[in-house]
Amino acid sequence: MSEMQEVKIDQTRDSYYQMRHSSGLQVFVLPKPESHSTYAVFGTRYGSIDNVFRRSDEKEVTRVPAGIAHYLEHKMFENQDGVDTFARYAKTGANANAYTSFDKTCYLFSCSSHFYDSLEILLDFVQHPYFTEQTVQKEQGIIGQEIRMYDDDPMWKVLFNMLGAMYQTHPVKEDIAGTVESIAEITPELLYQCYHTFYNLNNMALCIAGNADPVKVVELCDKMLKPSEDVHVERIFAKEPPEILKARVCQKGSVATPVFYFGFKEDASRRPTTAETVQTDILLEALSGDISPLFRRLLDAGLINESSFSGNYFEGPGYACVIFSGESKNPDAVAAEIQKELASVRRNGFDPALFADAQKAVYGDAVSNFNSPELLANSMITSYFAGRSIADAVSAAANATAEDLQKRMQVQLLPQNAVLSIIEP
Repeated sequence: MSEMQEVKIDQTRDSYYQMRHSSGLQVFVLPKPESHSTYAVFGTRYGSIDNVFRRSDEKEVTRVPAGIAHYLEHKMFENQDGVDTFARYAKTGANANAYTSFDKTCYLFSCSSHFYDSLEILLDFVQHPYFTEQTVQKEQGIIGQEIRMYDDDPMWKVLFNMLGAMYQTHPVKEDIAGTVESIAEITPELLYQCYHTFYNLNNMALCIAGNADPVKVVELCDKMLKPSEDVHVERIFAKEPPEILKARVCQKGSVATPVFYFGFKEDASRRPTTAETVQTDILLEALSGDISPLFRRLLDAGLINESSFSGNYFEGPGYACVIFSGESKNPDAVAAEIQKELASVRRNGFDPALFADAQKAVYGDAVSNFNSPELLANSMITSYFAGRSIADAVSAAANATAEDLQKRMQVQLLPQNAVLSIIEP
């Protein structure tokens, strides 16, 4: 058995255990013996943006249709014996699901009992793909309906309209599910090719939080996992210009009040560090949290409602932007007020009391996340794939300074990189 390394988080008095299993899989277990539930996520560093790539054992570049990672996720729940994976989970009482994002695909379950039985199902079905011409064609109709449904979703459209105005070449601007035309090109052979490229255990991670014993988890990995040859995959993206394509995009949609995304593109030639992402979280809390002067001004002017307005950091391989979003009768006025606030903060810095409150809020969230097995497991896998650490996030929140935020604003939230996307009635 490979040796597990303990990582202590002093601020929360938790520890998690990590190891590179002999199969190549990276394993993280954060035990919470007092927890009533346990959450496991088994994921691969493979998302909707990975459509052009080269394997280290091949000379040729491979191009596959948009939407194939999401399609593959759907097909993984079917088995050669005809028993649906969800039916297997029903016997253990686990609540199972999966998702595909821009940069990863994850299979997960939560349970209050029979954890190791459910974990065995998870490790088993994700290692056994089964696709036929007939089942692949059947899925095209199902996913085609899903694509059309999202086309009618104003919150989905406002996001992708913004990304389309912001990114000129990067595939982050394309829908995760692809298009009805692109998925029509998917074949069993292409699915197997992508599976064997990206579902290599060296490209994957297993993250568990809750009432689980790290030793028993490793024993089950020893039993279930077959060692895989470490094939490196080079993801290939066309060079993305630093400039945005257009500053404003507006479309009609089925909304009672206009909805908006106001995003700021930034240089994404490298992934931000744990400390940088936490500093951005504090920056957003100070700028747009309900403690911020901007939030109060927008609310008092009737430009936003209390529940919908928020700021988020959206980043991944080759893309990064800060996004403010919400509902407003006048999104252009909201965008102008945000730009005015940014100019003021650049000139005068943050009020020390506001910075202290924002830092406390982000630190409090970071600590309270350790009470949720679901948040912990998902944070572990997201952090690992981004080269970051959940242990560092808590200390980064505790140690951030107002000067760090000013430094972040030299590379983020630049006025010339702003895109306003609106869906109006």
